[in-house]
Amino acid sequence: MKKVFRFLAIFALATSTLMAATSDASFPSQWKSFDTVTTPLSTIGALPGCDADVSSLPVIYQETVAMYCAVKPGGPGAVEILVSDKNAFKARTGKYKDDTFFVLHLKDLKVLFVTQWKNNKPLYGIYTQTGQDAANVVGSGLNPQDCKQCHTGYQAFCINGQCATLQVK
Repeated sequence: MKKVFRFLAIFALATSTLMAATSDASFPSQWKSFDTVTTPLSTIGALPGCDADVSSLPVIYQETVAMYCAVKPGGPGAVEILVSDKNAFKARTGKYKDDTFFVLHLKDLKVLFVTQWKNNKPLYGIYTQTGQDAANVVGSGLNPQDCKQCHTGYQAFCINGQCATLQVK
């Protein structure tokens, strides 16, 4: 019987470790000093609500709305886009210096979706405004793997982790 309990304890610990999620990107402690950039999304000022008809938009936008609706029923509300390097954001070359950060700030939720580059590779993270890691399980919309799936899965719109309205040519 002791062996069964020991096995269950080890299994529970292993399962909880696999279920625990952490961000891959670092918390950008200087995020409040980053430049705000204007994009179609930031011009609207909010992600569409979960009841919005987005069927005429490209699939990447439809799935983005669905993902963020998983984060908060009704939709996450007001957003802004902040960048540590405005020129890198605008150039959209796919080449970024280490510790370049792009942040989607979900203002109403007080959450930061962070993309950080290391060795010209994008890393993803989800943090509260105060720096607490808010990453959750895969599929929750609050997991670095969920970010990576979209940011690498739509090559017509995303280049090395940066997604935009303009298609990559």
